[in-house]
Parts: sequence; C-alpha cells; structure tokens
Amino acid sequence: MSLRRIVLRDFVIVQSLDLELNPGFCVLTGETGAGKSILIDALQLALGARADSGVVREGASRCEIAAEFDLPPHLAPWLDEQGFSREDSLLVRRTVDTDGRSRAWINGSAATMAQLKALANDLVDIHGQHAWQSLTRSDAVRALLDGYAGIDSTAATQAWTQWRLRRKALETATERQSTLQQESERLAWQIAELDKLQPAAGEWEELNSQHSRLANAQALLDAANAATLALEEEESSAAALIHRALSALQAQAGIEPQFSAPVEALEAALAQVQDTVHSLHQYSRRTDLDPASLAVLDERLGLWMSLARRYRRPPEELAALHAQWKSELAGVDQALDLAALNAAERGAWQAFAAELQTLSKRRQQAAPRLSKAVTETMQTLGLQGGRFEVALQKLDEPQAHGWEQVEFLVAGHAGVSPRPVGKVASGGELSRIALAISVVTSQLGQAPTLIFDEVDSGIGGAVAHTVGQLLRQLGQDRQVLAVTHLPQVAACADHHLLVSKQQQGQQTLSTVAPITRDHRVVELARMLGGSERSEVSLAHARELLTP
Repeated sequence: MSLRRIVLRDFVIVQSLDLELNPGFCVLTGETGAGKSILIDALQLALGARADSGVVREGASRCEIAAEFDLPPHLAPWLDEQGFSREDSLLVRRTVDTDGRSRAWINGSAATMAQLKALANDLVDIHGQHAWQSLTRSDAVRALLDGYAGIDSTAATQAWTQWRLRRKALETATERQSTLQQESERLAWQIAELDKLQPAAGEWEELNSQHSRLANAQALLDAANAATLALEEEESSAAALIHRALSALQAQAGIEPQFSAPVEALEAALAQVQDTVHSLHQYSRRTDLDPASLAVLDERLGLWMSLARRYRRPPEELAALHAQWKSELAGVDQALDLAALNAAERGAWQAFAAELQTLSKRRQQAAPRLSKAVTETMQTLGLQGGRFEVALQKLDEPQAHGWEQVEFLVAGHAGVSPRPVGKVASGGELSRIALAISVVTSQLGQAPTLIFDEVDSGIGGAVAHTVGQLLRQLGQDRQVLAVTHLPQVAACADHHLLVSKQQQGQQTLSTVAPITRDHRVVELARMLGGSERSEVSLAHARELLTP
C-alpha cells in the first residue's frame, strides 16, 4: 500500500505534472531553487493543510492537486461512515483559486478540510528537517513512547473522565448541601400538590372531550332522533322513497336490462340507510343525560385549571411537569446522599488507578528499550558515544494520559550529561537525533507512506551513506520518499526523481520526472560538487551506484 500517483495543475511553479510513484525508497533531488519539496508541499495541501492564493501559479486562475493512494483496509469503515464511495484506491483532490477559496473531494464526493485532515495521519507520515521541534512537546514524545510500547490509553482516558465527573459531583454536593435540602423540600411539596391530581398524559384532552359530550347530551340525542325519523320512521323518509323507486324498477327489470345497474345502486343505498339507522338507534340507547357524571367532570377540570394557573403552565403540560419534578427530586436526593457519592468517587478512582498502574508499568518497561534502540542508531549517524534517554517524571496529580510526563534527553557525545532535546545546541546534532528517532519509531505508525524532507541536513560522508541505507531498509516494508541534497543518500534509493526548472518567457517552471541509471550518474556527479561532465565525478557517481 502506498501513494500511487500525484497530479498537479498550476501549483506554485509547476504548470502541469502527472507523476506515478512506486513502492520502496524514492529520492527527490535537484538544484537549489528547483523546488525539491514541491511534491511534499502539494501532498500536505491535498491532505488538509492551510492554503492561500499564493499556491496558484502566476497567470492561472486556480491550482489543482490530486493524489491517489492504495486504500488501507482500516479506512474502509471510515469512508462508509462519512458517506464516501469505497473503491480499490483512495482519490483525494483539492483546488484553490486566486481568491484563496478552496474546495476538496474524496473519491469524487465533496469533502471538508476536517475530513481531509482525518485521513492525513493514516496515509502519510512526514518528517521534516525541523522534526526535532516536535520532540520538545510533551504530548508528542509521550505519543512516540506509547506507540513504541504498543500502549492504547483510551481506557485510561475514559476512566479518568469518569473519576473527574464523580469527584466533581461529590465536591458540588458537599458545597451545596443546605441549598440542595431546600430544593428537595420545595420539589417534594410541589409533587405532593400534583399527586392530588395524578395527571396522566393525554388525560386533559380526553376530559374535555367527555365534558363536551355530557354538556351537550340533550342536543346530541335530539340530532340522532331527528336523523332516524328522516331516514326511516316518517312516511316520506329516505328509506320509504328508496324502497318505492326500487320496487318500480324491479317490476320492469325483466323487460329492460339497463335497469339492473340502478337496481343494484338502490339496493346498496337502502342497505346503507338501514345500517345508519341501526347505528343511530344504538347511540340513542347508550346515551342518556348524566348530571352526576357531568358534575364530577366539572370538579376535576376545575382542579386541573387551578393547578395550571398556580404553576403558570398550560393544563396539558401538567403530566410532563409532574414527571419532570419527580426526576429532579431523585437527582437532588442522590446529591444529598454524600455517602453514596463518596463510594462512587472511590470506585471511579480505583478503576482509574488500575489503568494508571498498567500504563506506568508498560512505559517503565518500554523507556529503556526505546533509549537503547535510539542510542544504537545514533552511533551509526556520526554521534559515537552519544546517548539518548527517555525520562519519566511523576506528576503531582494524574492526568487523562497517566501519571508520567515523558521527556527525551540526549547527549551528543561521550562525557556529556543528557539534557532535554530543546537545549541541545548543534543543529546538525538535532537533525541526526531526530532522524535516529524517526528511523526507530517510523515502523510504528499505520501510514503506508513515510516522507523525509531534508532530515539529513548537516551530515555527510560515511554518515550520509548510513542514512541512505537506513532509509532503504525502511523502504522494504513501506513506501519512503526523501528530499535530499546528499549524493550518498540518493545513491541508495530504489527510484530517483529529478526536480528541474526551466525558463519559459518571463516565468520559471518546475518539472519532476523519474530518471534512469545513466541520468542518475550525471545527477549524482552534479551533487558531488564536481562537473557533471568530469570523468572523475562521473566515476565517483558510478561507484556510489554500485551495489
């Protein structure tokens, strides 16, 4: 899995570029000012880095960057969750116009900058020439140590959150005991008032409906009786008229076939009238005047209205208010139970303490291993006698990440006490130490592509060759892209990309292209500092390329 292809249009000084990339170790070289870091800058932009109109090539209206990756299997669920199509590859595309407006897509669907950034750490791991700066941040060095130890601190973070919540609840309850007691009494009194009513959800509407029927019972009975008379009981009722019409047509139906349809319609109408009359009779028998029930309803509706006015709520909300007060009272009573809150806080602390113990033990086991691995790598990078130490200092109070503050200490050579990375004076030493740590820890991440942007700054000679060998070794398992100015590093690469610039009119344009062995010899000769036509330089370049 790796970065397959990158396409640029009108990006900075690149007019058009369509470049396929291969697995293994690949270097980018070129003259000063040619734009050796152009691909890395474009890749960072494609993965959500901040952009402005300055990235658009002069004279163009917008720039476009597209990067195609093999799809890491662990990202497939994320794509499904975010609503992006899942394919064999992952295509990220971004445009920026001259007004600084930016748009982005993932597998053809519009994406946000946050979504691009969410992908970044799972696709590429970039080590810049100032990578040592992150080694001064406690969160970054702790993440490196935890990654080396295979530590997942999620459970500890969750336990810490629970403990903090329990502790806060206990502290708040302790401070508010008198206030909470008053709140409990108030809620209990209000609930007792509503308990007299025992309002049920939907009861107010049903009571009003019943009251309306009882209050209008006489009018309803009169209407039912009048309808019954009109339909059946009067001489000119609907049923009598339909029956008369039906008889007339049935008598002639044997002569006129067209009467069959009207006969069927009248028979259906008569049946409907009879059913309606039956229903009205049933209603009249069930409905009677009930003054006693009406009085009971009047009394209950009056209680609803009285309580609604007292608490300034619509009557239909009383049932929900009753339930809400009961819930609030349960919460207040729980807060008044300091013994239970103490027990909950102690339980949460014990769970967190168990996670802390596990974290501390694993860090204490991993720290000397990481120290040894980086120290050994430093010896091959011209830092003979140098030493690297992972220091664990216990905090006054545990945090979500544990008890320890992690700090990296280094000594550039023998006889010097290790000091914090940020206090090491030599820039060259810092770069090599950062490279040593990068090499040791780079195998930990999930990102299939590792990028080293001039991390070999400040070194040369045999050390440079060692750096090249280390990067080539990394390239056996993951794709490695390195921007370098050292021929010894470039000679170790499996693939070589040459960045060159040309003058077109008033503009300088940059291109990137793979070069073959013969061209690599010429480029290495140039990097060696001699004439690229000199037989001495060419011979030296061929020697570097000899396995």
